[in-house]
Amino acid sequence: VIPASQLVFFTCIWITLMSNACAAGEIKKPHRRCFSSVKPTRKQETRMRKDDSAKVWPLKYKQLLHVEDQNSAVRPGFGGSPVGIDVQVESIDSISEVNMDFTMTFYLRHYWKDERLAFPSKTNKSMTFDHRLIKKIWVPDIFFVHSKRSFIHDTTVENIMLCVHPDGNVLFSVRITVTEMCFMDFSRFPLDTQNCSLELESYAYNEEDLMLYWKHGNKSLNTDQHISLSQFFIEEFGASSGFVFYSSTGWYHRLFINFVLRRHIFFFVLPTYFPTVLMVMLSWVSFWVYQRAVPARVSLGITMVLTMSTILSGVCASTPQVSYVKAVDVYLWVSSLFVFLSVLEYAAVNYLTTVKTGKISGMYSIDAAQAMAFDGCYHDSTTDTDQTSFSLHSEEDSMQERCTGNLSTDSPPIKRRKLLGQVGRIILENNHVIDTYSRILFPIVYITFNLFYWSIYV
Repeated sequence: VIPASQLVFFTCIWITLMSNACAAGEIKKPHRRCFSSVKPTRKQETRMRKDDSAKVWPLKYKQLLHVEDQNSAVRPGFGGSPVGIDVQVESIDSISEVNMDFTMTFYLRHYWKDERLAFPSKTNKSMTFDHRLIKKIWVPDIFFVHSKRSFIHDTTVENIMLCVHPDGNVLFSVRITVTEMCFMDFSRFPLDTQNCSLELESYAYNEEDLMLYWKHGNKSLNTDQHISLSQFFIEEFGASSGFVFYSSTGWYHRLFINFVLRRHIFFFVLPTYFPTVLMVMLSWVSFWVYQRAVPARVSLGITMVLTMSTILSGVCASTPQVSYVKAVDVYLWVSSLFVFLSVLEYAAVNYLTTVKTGKISGMYSIDAAQAMAFDGCYHDSTTDTDQTSFSLHSEEDSMQERCTGNLSTDSPPIKRRKLLGQVGRIILENNHVIDTYSRILFPIVYITFNLFYWSIYV
């Protein structure tokens, strides 16, 4: 058992120690306050200033621009407030003949004045914002006429920029990709030139409420120097303006971005025109092949016809299905006609060769029974066929000579039969002349066709 005197002693010691500890703590506190009053370093001041500006900036621009006090649905001013437009074309992504449209990426810039956004500034410097402020102020409601698809680029954030000047002038820039219709004429395809346009217009405000104009006149439309297309050459870029009337709402301002595209002919020369010319020239080879080489000439002609059919199918699949005739159709069908005529030429030569050998006889000779019905004399068909005239010079056949002489004074039908017989014998005896004439006639006619074709369409 601890005596009471010792317990009192330890209690006094504990109280003394606790009082000393409290006194030491009170002594250290003034030192901390003295340390905090020391002036901070320059880096600490910059960091503190940034933190303060980050906290104050949202309140600052709202107070300067009076964003919270204005209604974003009400446009600035009344009576046709003007909005200037400026376009920077970045690229023409694609042009589709099948769908009759084009895709373009560009920067669309709007210029207008909103006095509600004016703010005081000693340095007269503008303030720039991103897409987060657009929903709080009024912006023009521009849309693209005849557009199929359009979107604003949003990688990594929405590509929108807003610049506000102290006097209230606003610059609103947005990066857009638009797929627009282009009414194309393919009557001269692929030697054609297409005129396409991108049309801008206000959707809600007519000419009495909003006026659209090109900010810098003819210089409002700019293009990058590296713009190039695989099938087309850009001949002209221009800007124009006009009015359009709607029966229910009235007249509207409309801006046009016009450009002229001329197709590269060499894109179609190698896969279309050059093979077609080769097929036509190969069909002429049959004119030099021996007449009795039936398998060689027939297989060559059929192969050329099938090849031309393949070329026609490929061109039809890659061009739009229009109801009128295109320039490429004229060239391909005329070339196919030349190939087909070369096949028919050998059919005629082979037929006449067969007649000459006797497989088909009596086609161009006068029937003996019919001749006897006219003059009462018998005529030998074999003798009439072998001779070049219907007279016999043998003294032993004087009666037949006398009867044949009477034929010269007979009726005109008999004379026509004589003439046909003579022409038929000439053709039968000289059927190789058809190939000879074809070797000259086919190339001359085809070259003449090419001269007319390229002079008309180029």
